[in-house]
Amino acid sequence: MAKVKITKIKSSIGRPERQRLTLKALKLNKINSSVCLEFTNQIQGMVRKVSHLVTVENINT
Repeated sequence: MAKVKITKIKSSIGRPERQRLTLKALKLNKINSSVCLEFTNQIQGMVRKVSHLVTVENINT
């Protein structure tokens, strides 16, 4: 499975509760925090919901 690095680039202040909970589920708390995850269908859907708040980079392993 492909791995991706997801980085939070914008604040979740003033965003809908669903988007804030999605960021929490991705373990992105502070701006510029990053996580490396396998790019499953579930993660892909979460990233799509908050695509305006995060950046996604492929990791070649």
